[in-house]
Amino acid sequence: MDGAGGGGRGAPVAPGAGPRVSSPAGAAALGGETEALATEPQQQGSTWLGRRLEELPTPALAVAEATARRNAERMLERCRALGVRLRPHVKTHKTLEGAALATGGTRRGIVVSTLAEARFFAAAGFDDILYAYPLPAGRLEECAALAERLDAFQVLLDSPGGLALLRQRPLAPGKRWLVWLKLDCGNARAGIRPTDAGALELARAIAEEAPAEVTLVGVYAHCGDTYRCGGVPEIQAVARATTAAVLDFVAALRQAGVPCPQAGIGSTPSCSHPVPEMSQLTELHPGNYIFYDLQQTLLGSCRPEDVALRVLTRVVGHYPHRNQLLVDCGWTALSLHGQSQLPTGFAAVEGHPELRLVGMTQEHGQLEAVAGSLDFGRFPVGSVLALIPFHACATAAMHPVYYVHTEGKVVALWHPVRGW
Repeated sequence: MDGAGGGGRGAPVAPGAGPRVSSPAGAAALGGETEALATEPQQQGSTWLGRRLEELPTPALAVAEATARRNAERMLERCRALGVRLRPHVKTHKTLEGAALATGGTRRGIVVSTLAEARFFAAAGFDDILYAYPLPAGRLEECAALAERLDAFQVLLDSPGGLALLRQRPLAPGKRWLVWLKLDCGNARAGIRPTDAGALELARAIAEEAPAEVTLVGVYAHCGDTYRCGGVPEIQAVARATTAAVLDFVAALRQAGVPCPQAGIGSTPSCSHPVPEMSQLTELHPGNYIFYDLQQTLLGSCRPEDVALRVLTRVVGHYPHRNQLLVDCGWTALSLHGQSQLPTGFAAVEGHPELRLVGMTQEHGQLEAVAGSLDFGRFPVGSVLALIPFHACATAAMHPVYYVHTEGKVVALWHPVRGW
């Protein structure tokens, strides 16, 4: 496939996105003061402000600040051009800083995947939060606490059982459950199919619930089937079909006298190349775009230089008898996705299309030559390599701190929320 990692050539270097292989001097950074600092927990963080990326304890997640900011601003502009609202999903980065970028500083109108995320962002002053996960029966009280605390905490339903749960837990006076109906328009994950006879009846039941207790806010669809596409034309075809399915369902609701103010769809591929029909929706909800990754590059969602993430790793061993380098990045620091889709293995090695990450265990990665013999002299023990991950969401979830940098110098530390 073409793009980052395509044709066995790896991803082009993104300006300012990460370091190339360090010189032997980079190996010296393992000693002295840096070695002492590396014993500190990464979460303490402030020690690393102002440092160069090659000094960081590895494996480390590096975020190119200018790239992430540009990605956020472009998505906001796309939505402004369409005349729809952007409700960014925060599950990729799970940080206050990333959400502030994605919302243009408003701190309103976000999507979360976990209640831990909802509480984290609510505590920081974010409001209008949509919990985009089928309402979990065992956590109704947690949802109620957020609904009673926030101006607009919204939940997702895709079954009559979910509505029955809400009926069991009326909110405090003056508060009501704000509900989105989740539609499955081809993604085949959560949601009720809009063509099912029960879909309209469920929407009607939600809307006709006592107005003081439950309100149907809108319908929501994730066009995740864009991840099975083979380029922009296919992505746009899925986006067009999903949009049509949602709008047809909303029209049917209105014809049946069921009010449905909002209609939203989203995925990073579809929102990165929106179709004009999406202007008839009220909001979009992509998430991965703030970082992007090799998967998005291969799909056509972005250019290689739009990928903001790198996982920094050090060479820890030479094994000429098997023609491999050993690095300190295993599957606890990098997503296991992508091996079957990338000629470079689990990730691309920035600036080194001749290398392939062929194996990972918990704390180890194995790099070998795509063809021929490795030149071990180019990769001394202690030197730093930058890996471009296939899947940003899964990779970011492995790291307790993100080292945000400008031209290779750490300028900020982002600490993501964890848990469910």
